[in-house]
Formats: sequence, C-alpha cells, structure tokens
Amino acid sequence: MTVKIGAPKEIMPGEARVAMTPASAKELQKLGHECMIEAGAGMRAGFTDTAYSEAGVEVVDSADSLWSAAEVVAKVRPPTDEEAAKLREGQLLISFFWPAQNEALMEKAKDAGASVIAMDMVPRISRAQKMDALSSMANIAGYRAVIEAGNNFGRFFTGQVTAAGKVPPATVLIVGAGVAGLAAIGTSTSLGAITYAFDVRPEVAEQIESMGAEFVFLDFDESSQDGSATGGYAAPSSPEFQEKQLEKFRELAPDIDIVITTALIPGRPAPKLWTKDMVEMMKPGSVVIDLAAERGGNCELTVMDEKIVSENGVTIVGYTDFPSRMSTQSSTLYATNIRHMMTDLTPDKDGVINQNMEDDVIRGATVVHAREITFPPPPPKVKAIAAAPKKDKPKELTPEEKRAQEVAAFKAQTRSQVTLLAVGGALLLLLGLYAPASFMQHFIVFVLAIFVGFQVIWGVAHSLHTPLMAVTNGISSIIIVGALMQIGSGSWLVVLLAALSVFMAGINIFGGFLVTRRMLAMFQKS
Repeated sequence: MTVKIGAPKEIMPGEARVAMTPASAKELQKLGHECMIEAGAGMRAGFTDTAYSEAGVEVVDSADSLWSAAEVVAKVRPPTDEEAAKLREGQLLISFFWPAQNEALMEKAKDAGASVIAMDMVPRISRAQKMDALSSMANIAGYRAVIEAGNNFGRFFTGQVTAAGKVPPATVLIVGAGVAGLAAIGTSTSLGAITYAFDVRPEVAEQIESMGAEFVFLDFDESSQDGSATGGYAAPSSPEFQEKQLEKFRELAPDIDIVITTALIPGRPAPKLWTKDMVEMMKPGSVVIDLAAERGGNCELTVMDEKIVSENGVTIVGYTDFPSRMSTQSSTLYATNIRHMMTDLTPDKDGVINQNMEDDVIRGATVVHAREITFPPPPPKVKAIAAAPKKDKPKELTPEEKRAQEVAAFKAQTRSQVTLLAVGGALLLLLGLYAPASFMQHFIVFVLAIFVGFQVIWGVAHSLHTPLMAVTNGISSIIIVGALMQIGSGSWLVVLLAALSVFMAGINIFGGFLVTRRMLAMFQKS
C-alpha cells in the first residue's frame, strides 16, 4: 500500500521554510511513497512548482485538498487550530510541535485519532543525529545570528591597520556552546573577532578553544555543578552557580561589543542571563542577539520578533525566524531530516509505515499515538553522550615543592652532562695517544662540524624543518666541498669518511629537493 506524503504551505507570518524539497521528494519516492505539495509552498524557499512536478511530486491547488488526501503531513511549524481541525483518524503529522507548551494541541490530535511525531523531540543519540532537526536549525541560527550582529554593528569584526587609522577588532561573547553557540563561535572567529564563550558544562572548554575562542571560567567549585542533562541538553544551574555566572557577566559587560545568547532548557522558560544593568554597562553601538527570544529570551530587555535600542544605544535583536531568513538552506536540511525519519518509519522500503514504538527514536519523538498522549517519553536506552571518567586533578605544588623539583632536575642534568664529558674526554685521550697526528687534525674538524651542525639544526622547531629544507641543502653542499678536499688525503680512514660524507650529503640534497618539489606541487592549481 503506497502512502501519500504531503507538505502544505506554512501559514505562520514570515515563515519561508518548506518541509519537502524536490531532492527529498525523490528520496521519499524510493521508499515507495507518493509525494504531494500545496501550490506555492516552496516559492519563498526558492523551489518552484515546476521543479516539484519534474521531481514527480503532485502539486495540489489548496491546503484542504492536501490535508484530505495525504496520509502523512510534513510541516515546519506546529499546526494552528485551523490546521489541527483538519487532522483525521489514522493520519500522521510530522512537524515541530513543542509538546510541553502545547497540551491543548496534543488533546486535539488525540481526539481526532491522529498520530504526531514532534521533530523537536528526536532523542539526541548517535543514531538519531540524521533526524535531529533542532540541531540543523540551530546550526543555521547560530551562523545567521553573527551575520545579523554584523548588520547592526557599526564596525569591522576583524582589526585593521589602514592609512586612515587603526580599527580595533570586535569583542564577542557567546553564551551557550550548544549547536547554535558553536556555529556562532566558528563564524565569529572566522570573521576575525576576539571571541569569548561560556557554557555551564566545563567539559566543552576544549572544544571552544579548539575553534579559536576563549572559554570563560568561573571561580566556582565545578564538582557541585553538573551542567549536563539527559538527552544532550543543558540542565538548570544551582542558585549559587547562577549568581557567580551573573557576576562574571557583569565583569565582562563593559568590554563586550556583541553578545549572542543561545541558552535554552527543554520545557522551561529561557533563563535570564543578560540583565538590564549589564545592557546599561555596554558601550553605545553594542549589539545583543537573543536566540532564545521565542522562549522568553535570555536578555531581560528582549522583545520577541522585534529589534529595539536601549536608552544607552545598545541594539537588542529578538527575532525568532533566523532559520527562515536563510530559507533555502534551512528547507534543504529540514527536509532531509524528515526524509531520514520516513526512512526509519519505512524499514522495508515498500511504502508501508511501521510506527514501531519499541524503537528509541520513534518512541521518543512520538507525542500522540493510537488516541493516547505519549508525551513525555521514557528516557532513551542509549545515553546521548558517554560519561567521561572523572580524573583526579593533579595536586597543586607549593612554591617550596616546585623549587625542590627544579633543583633535583638540575642536579640530574648536571650528572648526565658530566658523565658524557668524562666519556668523551677519555675517548679523545685514547685517540691522542694512539692515533697519528694527521688523523687528529681531520678528526678535530669533524667533531667541531658535528657540534656546530647539532646546535644549528636541533634548536629549530619541528614545524619549520620542511621550510628549512633549502637551508639544509646548502649546508650539505658545504659538506660535500669539504669532503672532496679531504679525499686526496693519504690516510685510508679519512678517504673512507670523506666518501661516506659525499654519499650521505648527496642523498640529503637530492632527496630534499624532491620532497620540496612534491610539497610545492600540492599547492599548485590543476
């Protein structure tokens, strides 16, 4: 039995995304499904009705026709009351739903006998990453937030020195290092801004620093604060931790040009992290981008879906449609998430939906099924992130202990050097007693050459060894000239050593030029 999947036009004002693209429709058809779309649904995302028709999608004239014909309806936004009234027995709705905030909507779906899969409830486990629409949209929102900040900020992000004067780099603080926060960090650092980032989970510090930002640490006992929660989300912080957090933000506020807040806790209002007094501390022309505006905002002055300017000239942006402002990219990613969900719902690729409630992902995302509200779901059997073993922090040494360690290391190094000098002196004494005078002249030059070469090359950083290849080739050529001068010596040992020097230096020269040539070829355009 072939199932019809339909995507209606989003009716929420300003929403430009669509839940099905021509590319995703082709993949859905490979699963045995038929695809439908309301006329004009993809226009604001750059997908024409003609493109859908060419992809084998049926274009219907009205939303009523689509809702009545489709067994599966794929949407972006939660259904309105008008759309919820169109749900029928046995129909499956897949969309963002926000069940914790939409109990009445779940009741309507239950009464209609429809099933609902909430894309915002997909468990954050490894197997479900391909369906994680929240992460897909957060990634775009984080990127777009930095672009929006730049649009409202009166300076460059990167510092510049020009003939007209010096331009300092912008200083950016990103609160929250989830998917949106990391996307914002990557964009901010790539634009050249001095970037700071904070998160309640100290284990993400290494990840933040690897992206070129500086992690903001708190003077707080981390063992009493566990910022991770089930499902890969952040957990509420203790009052003591929150107080230290706000104290740190107040310390930073006067020096920050751009603040991007991304902190959300599932099922709760957004925590207030950037207060009115912090805004008042910021310089005129500074910008606050609040990605949590739809849940009340992290900034105390945020107004949802509006851009305001505070009394001291700070711009506060509370837009909730950042992904929709990049509708083509957002629709492509979201439609791919939907397609992967349908792949799990159609395991045999025969067009038959199997809503397996024993499956962690399907069960976790299903909020209404078989005339029952199935929200909240049980915890997933697989943890989102494997718990890292706690390592005991190394004991902090006192100044006296550090000094004792330094003295012990110095004594050990001195003993090692004295031993080597004694052995070397004994060998030179034996050579002086028994080797011919002519050999000793050449040997002294040989030892001095080894010493000078060691001092020149050994102190060079490993990262510079390859760029210094040409220099070492020059040193090798000097070795060859010196060796050729010594080959005419009467001593067979000197002749042997000189010949070996020519041979090894020749390998270094030809091999070095060969390696250098191959490396340069890697940077040439084909």
